[in-house]
Amino acid sequence: MSVFVALHEKILSFKIATVDLAANANHEANFAAMSLTQRVPTLVHDGFALSESSAIAEYLHEVFPGTPLYPAEPHSRARARQVQAWLRSDLMPIRQERSTEVVFYRPTQSPLSSEARAAAGKLFSAAESLLPDNSENLFGQWCIADVDLALMLNRLILNGDPVPERLATYARHQWQRASVQLWVNQQRPAL
Repeated sequence: MSVFVALHEKILSFKIATVDLAANANHEANFAAMSLTQRVPTLVHDGFALSESSAIAEYLHEVFPGTPLYPAEPHSRARARQVQAWLRSDLMPIRQERSTEVVFYRPTQSPLSSEARAAAGKLFSAAESLLPDNSENLFGQWCIADVDLALMLNRLILNGDPVPERLATYARHQWQRASVQLWVNQQRPAL
């Protein structure tokens, strides 16, 4: 999602090629030869292939003009990258119990486990401390880390789990961004 949003923010034309992860197509020889980590997404630009969403976003930020994907100020830029890395490497109980199927298909009826509630508390604490009062964005102006944080919050919000109102308002605002709406409204295969 964040790479798709980043490409749209940079107003770059691109083609999407789907990879059947359920069939382990990302481990097939052709894909593995292109994608060093055998993961999606993988961006191919002028013969250079790069995987991992945050690495791709950083590359797009540095190589292409247009909407900045990261804050200009070094401390804020480093913090945005920290937020992205943290969201991708932690909070596993939320990611497992509130997959993106909750976001893009339908909610689940299962209550959060105690581990997921603890992870949600950690998420809320960090998000509350990062989000300035009366701000719609983490760092004064939009950046790609806003999309990643909103997605994690929406795993809970769109399932009907309790989320502090200030964070729910923030996530709803991020979700309305035109580039995000393009992703949200993509045709998806039936489950």
